[in-house]
Amino acid sequence: MTTTTPKAQGEREPRYGMVMDTRKCVGCNACVYACMNENAVPEGFGRDWIVSETRGRFPTLQMEIRSERCNHCEDAPCVSVCPTGASHYGPGGIVLVEHDRCTGCKACMAACPYDARFIHPDGYADKCTFCHHRVEKGLDPACATVCPTESLAFGDLDDPTSKVSRLLVAHEHKVLLPEAGTLPKLFFLT
Repeated sequence: MTTTTPKAQGEREPRYGMVMDTRKCVGCNACVYACMNENAVPEGFGRDWIVSETRGRFPTLQMEIRSERCNHCEDAPCVSVCPTGASHYGPGGIVLVEHDRCTGCKACMAACPYDARFIHPDGYADKCTFCHHRVEKGLDPACATVCPTESLAFGDLDDPTSKVSRLLVAHEHKVLLPEAGTLPKLFFLT
């Protein structure tokens, strides 16, 4: 399924984001394994992960299952603190790390309120990239492609006809840690 297309000459730059439907996710980890496979993530590390959160008091409990990853913030502290410029904004506002410029100093890890980065065994900071190598070809990120419950949607937040925009208009949603002021582009339907 292709829901995104590369920017053609003279077109506006997209503003990519992801919507995660907590009402549909069953915590199967298909997104996690697809990411590991697609991006050759070393064993013991992860660019995305599943969180299960139970709220309330017995017998009135509510459980929320979330697939979490880098929030690709519009005001990403990891980008502003990076001393080498390795952490930067790529096409569509995707937050990326240029591996050969990264010194592994961990400043970005300390700055990220979402704990979304890790130091790769090769010595650089690594994280979710929304599979930018796929997005550049007009494909969705691997996690969104394999989700059996279609809990993950990816697309241009500024395109009112995109699936992500339609979902955000039609449903109540939240972001994690809004008080951090990072303007995350990972939204959770509630």
